[in-house]
Amino acid sequence: MTNQIQHQLYPVRTAAILTNSYVAGTVVKTNGANQLTVLIAFTIGSLTTGEVKIEFSNDGSTYYQESFSTVSAGVDTVTLESHKMAATGNYRLALPIIDNYVKISAIGNGTLTSSSMAIDVVVGVV
Repeated sequence: MTNQIQHQLYPVRTAAILTNSYVAGTVVKTNGANQLTVLIAFTIGSLTTGEVKIEFSNDGSTYYQESFSTVSAGVDTVTLESHKMAATGNYRLALPIIDNYVKISAIGNGTLTSSSMAIDVVVGVV
């Protein structure tokens, strides 16, 4: 018996110059998927860095940003997470999901000249 993997590619942001504030791409409805892969094609140009933040929602209205935690002296500190890129390249972020909607926003830090970022996502069930 073989396991069949089903997945779908969705465009989130076409290649475009970044701005100095977060701009959300097209919201993706996950249709019951449990895996998310974010594909980022980034050209740094004159920027210092580029960043993406990933947010999740069950109702398509209230979004919750990805977060991470660190523990020190028995205290768990939770911080909102973003993904920072400091070099031109093709980046891949893989995340498990249980949410109905995903929103990905991009920002450029520094001089925006000649920068570009395109974002696609693959949602799937494994």
